[in-house]
Amino acid sequence: MRVLFLGTSGSVPTNTRSLPAVLIKRQNEYLMFDCGEGVQRQMIKAKVGFHRKMKIFISHMHGDHVLGLLGLLQTMALMGRQQKVEVYGPEGLGRFLESAREVLQFCLTFPVEVYEICDDGVVCEEKEYIVEAAKSSHVIAGWVYALVEKPRPGKFYPEKARTLGVPEGELWSRLQHGESVKLPNGRVVSPLEVGGPPRRGRKIVYTGDTRPFEGFAGFAANADLVIHDSTFDDTLADKANLDGHSTPSQAAQQAANAKAKKLVLTHISARYADAGVLLEQARKIFSDVLVAEDFMELELPLPDS
Repeated sequence: MRVLFLGTSGSVPTNTRSLPAVLIKRQNEYLMFDCGEGVQRQMIKAKVGFHRKMKIFISHMHGDHVLGLLGLLQTMALMGRQQKVEVYGPEGLGRFLESAREVLQFCLTFPVEVYEICDDGVVCEEKEYIVEAAKSSHVIAGWVYALVEKPRPGKFYPEKARTLGVPEGELWSRLQHGESVKLPNGRVVSPLEVGGPPRRGRKIVYTGDTRPFEGFAGFAANADLVIHDSTFDDTLADKANLDGHSTPSQAAQQAANAKAKKLVLTHISARYADAGVLLEQARKIFSDVLVAEDFMELELPLPDS
């Protein structure tokens, strides 16, 4: 699983930062969190294709987080995409897309399924992962997201399988994928009989724009990666609070409270040509922290346990 930062600026793009968009590459699927203007150009520059299975999660309906969705869908249509795109986000997202399509009069070559989120909890579930949402604390309604992989089967021990008389081949494969199997003699063998305990999956939390809020530590608990709003430095804490954003120290404290493993600061105000001050402030509280840059890519290895 790789995390690609396509856009890391705040509300205004700069020469080096595009508007917010984070792309998670997981197996044969893309999961995009926010979709700022020009995101399709960022994808082209990053050599990201337009035909892969994709879900898009919009944190809130401010233009810097959602206006790129129209251009992305139109580019996909012009490139002949056929596979559906799922889009998740706040109330009003469906009306926004339908109104824009009507006014712009552009046709899509693929289905777009829109899911408006009404309550905290699981908003998307697949065989190997879920995506959860919690209300953010911005100046308009919005959502914080967590991509959470389901536990993986434990380590497989071939000698245990042989001892139990499980023939090599398909039955071994099914056991390694967490399925119980039935032997020719009628005995049922479970994965736990031939392997270790289940291993946890990875967890990535994306905040969109938000102030610190109660409940974040539980929502983001033990995350492998927290991608957090850090629009203004600590000296502008009052402005950050007024505008519904966080400072580096606040983001770092949120990550520390959640016992996260890594923190990446993003949504960087255009006033910071050098974001070193943000990094310095965050590191006083949380050691494993980076400031996102456009096209920065992180790999999250599978946990050993």
